[in-house]
Amino acid sequence: MEKTPFFDDADQSSGESALSAAAGAQAADARPSLGNKDVKRSYARWAPVYDLVFTLAMYPGRKAVAAAADRPFGQVLDVGVGTGLELPMFDHRTRLIGVDLSEPMLRRAQSRAVAKHLANVEGLLVMDATNLAFPDDHFDAAVAPFVLTVVPEPEVTLDELARVVKPGGEIILVNHIGAAKGPIAWIERGLGKLSAELGWRPEFPWSILGDWIDANPNVRLVERRKLPPFGLFTLARIEKL
Repeated sequence: MEKTPFFDDADQSSGESALSAAAGAQAADARPSLGNKDVKRSYARWAPVYDLVFTLAMYPGRKAVAAAADRPFGQVLDVGVGTGLELPMFDHRTRLIGVDLSEPMLRRAQSRAVAKHLANVEGLLVMDATNLAFPDDHFDAAVAPFVLTVVPEPEVTLDELARVVKPGGEIILVNHIGAAKGPIAWIERGLGKLSAELGWRPEFPWSILGDWIDANPNVRLVERRKLPPFGLFTLARIEKL
């Protein structure tokens, strides 16, 4: 019998302290201000047109994430699942749980999973990426496509992804990496002032991810490569040792 993906709002009451800490960290490193309220508000606006605007540009990244994370008969966590664009790209034997902070986006993901008969989607949950409500060493892999530029504290999200993945499993990320210099860097810095309205940070240096990997002896970078279109996004595969 085909499973119906469930939609739920996981209890995130313990996440308030993490968000408070994130706010302090943002002030310390002068990153553009972007909080969960900004993200919720922004993606409630984006939800009706998100697929129309972002499907083509992000298709190669989503396809690469699904290909790298496929674990037939294993379980994969999709953090920032959004409207579920990558869900049909996984092998139908890979069991999926998707989480996102935006309820309007998740409702579209649920509609997609039902319409495409994705029986391998076992759950769709409202959840904060900085406070995942899953036990340690639980998933065979975790994906977070286009997420690190959205969350208030990327390092905390990475800590959580590493916590819930089993040893030997992988964290697979796709993200825009900001330019270090030149006209593109100037444009990204200008757009950074609009982070709260856009719902993401146009500025995102590789050092945020690279420094986190270097500081964590229980992970290692397996692969890093640019993706189309025009190398705008970067795939990173990180193994939990």
